[in-house]
Amino acid sequence: MESEKITKVLEKIGLSPNEIKVYLTLNENGSKTAGKVSKLAHIDRSSCYNSLKLLQEKGLVSYVIIANIKWFQVTGPRRLLDYLREQEEDIKSIIPALQERHKGKKIEGQVRMFKGIKGIKSIFLDMARTGKDNFAFGSEGQFSEAMPEFALQFDRLKRESKMKTQLLIRRGRKEIDSTTTTYRYLPGIPESPAVTNIYGDKIAIVIWTDEPEGIIIENKAAAQAYKGFFDFMWKKAKEE
Repeated sequence: MESEKITKVLEKIGLSPNEIKVYLTLNENGSKTAGKVSKLAHIDRSSCYNSLKLLQEKGLVSYVIIANIKWFQVTGPRRLLDYLREQEEDIKSIIPALQERHKGKKIEGQVRMFKGIKGIKSIFLDMARTGKDNFAFGSEGQFSEAMPEFALQFDRLKRESKMKTQLLIRRGRKEIDSTTTTYRYLPGIPESPAVTNIYGDKIAIVIWTDEPEGIIIENKAAAQAYKGFFDFMWKKAKEE
């Protein structure tokens, strides 16, 4: 089970199957020649050489020459963290240019769909980055139950961006106490897996099923209509 987890994580950071085999072979067996790595990793020699070359370029493998023969070794597992930080710095360096192009080419009234926990996280990060106040209804506390650690992080991001939330919930429903959220209660609201969020010119609907799904609708007119509906319900709601 632990080996499967290691392999999946290495896949996520961009290593190919052969790179993973070579990396793990060296990590578990110490310094080896390319021929020995090829045999232990059960891959052909040319694939092994190619993987060793790519791992060297990533700074994850180095070599020493002894008697005109290269002996390869991993540079240490903590080098993986440095590799990720370098990727992060590279991405940061191109964000301004990408952001400018994104603004220039964005389609008005676009709808984006998300699936799974990571997809839902993207929706909440979009809310936080927008920095606009959020108006929500339909919550049953699914967010804090399904993603407790990220829920606390999201609350911190809200404070940093000075984002406030107004939340309409059914009576009897308890939420995490928050300095950034104001609650009001509406009678007769049935339980629902769907939660609607209105922020800026966007509407985000999250459906908390076994594998949660969500959509972001970016349309100013639609967001204003939903906000008007929310304001009407807010006035009818009770504070306690």
